[in-house]
Amino acid sequence: MSTAEARGGPLTAVSPLDSGTPAGDSAHRHPGPSTPTAGAPSAATRLNGANGVKIGAAETGTRSPDRAGEPALKGAGAREGEPGRRGAEQGPELAQRAGAVRNQLVDTCEKLQLKALRIERFVNNVLPPHELDLQGGASRARDAVLRRLAAVREACDEEEQRLLEAVQREEERVQHSLLTQRAHWAQALGSLSAVRAQLVRLLTETEDRQLLDCSQEISDRVEVAEGVGEPQDSEHLTFNPRSSQSSLLLNLWANAVLLCRSDPEPLSFDERTVSPLLSLSDDGRTLTFLPRRARQPQQYSPLRFDRWPNALCGRSFSSGTHRWLLEVGRSAAFKVGVSYGSLERKGPGNGARLGYNAHSWVLSHFDGEFCFLHAGRAEPLPLLRRPRRLCVLLDWGGGALVFLEPDSGAVLHAHHQVFTAALHPACAVANESISLLDS
Repeated sequence: MSTAEARGGPLTAVSPLDSGTPAGDSAHRHPGPSTPTAGAPSAATRLNGANGVKIGAAETGTRSPDRAGEPALKGAGAREGEPGRRGAEQGPELAQRAGAVRNQLVDTCEKLQLKALRIERFVNNVLPPHELDLQGGASRARDAVLRRLAAVREACDEEEQRLLEAVQREEERVQHSLLTQRAHWAQALGSLSAVRAQLVRLLTETEDRQLLDCSQEISDRVEVAEGVGEPQDSEHLTFNPRSSQSSLLLNLWANAVLLCRSDPEPLSFDERTVSPLLSLSDDGRTLTFLPRRARQPQQYSPLRFDRWPNALCGRSFSSGTHRWLLEVGRSAAFKVGVSYGSLERKGPGNGARLGYNAHSWVLSHFDGEFCFLHAGRAEPLPLLRRPRRLCVLLDWGGGALVFLEPDSGAVLHAHHQVFTAALHPACAVANESISLLDS
């Protein structure tokens, strides 16, 4: 038996398709009496190779030599037809399945070829324009950055020159006013001294009769002395800090402080100042207005606001530049700003009401309107949209208090004043909550 026959390979199974015999004749045609050639497998061997089953002489229908040519040949022919029928049945099914696999392979190859074409088209047609756009776009972006920064520098240089000239003019004006006042009052002092000296001489050196005759002279001297007015202080003698103020400079400076300083001031509310109308969060950074039924008696503190819903931060500032952020959310009534530590704490009067005395400066939101409050004077702020976050910027030495919307960098209001004592961040809330933020 050959290797292929031992493995039961296809060489040992002869189907009608392999022998060229029509499928319809294979079941009825018997093998002829020709003598097998040397080494050629018999029908039993082909069946054994095809089916992988060892078949003995009794199973193959072999007869003794004296009974050769009898019905045993018919049995052998009948058995030889069985693998032909199975081959006829398995051949078309195998070919059909193989054809389906080939069709799938053809489809897959076509899809891969189409994808390869699309990739080549993308690489050859799409990427080169993007590379050109990249070079041009990056170059235009760099040019725009340099051009805009150059314009900003030029504007800053021009604004610097303009403001320095304005400061110099203001300085010269005040200096001229002071010199004029000095000269005027020096002359007045000289006149008064002369009149006084004359009157003293008349008083001490003139006899009674002569003194009576000098009544007209005395009247004239007194009139000259009375003609000298009383000195009064004037704004013209004071340097006006507004000469150095500029909306361009203010916006650039405020946004530079807002963006370039890494973190806001680490602030928290002083629990000793928190009104009983408010609740303070555990981290000391959120104030919530309490309905009447939720209010609890608070431990007495001389620092606590007892009638207004106010609170001050424990930290105060008396030099330098500082900023802090607040989340005001949807609160319909709040105030944010600064106050001196000398602000009154007790009673319903304006002395303890933020923005209604000379010791506090706040941005107020109430009934859908915004305003800046100080010393009881309200300056309306027509904001285009309601901010959800606010930034308070304090330049204590420069006398500037600025309120910004950090999301857009828009300056909502700026107040300029010389501060004379340490300032505490101050807040009030009469609806929902407001919070100090880390960033």
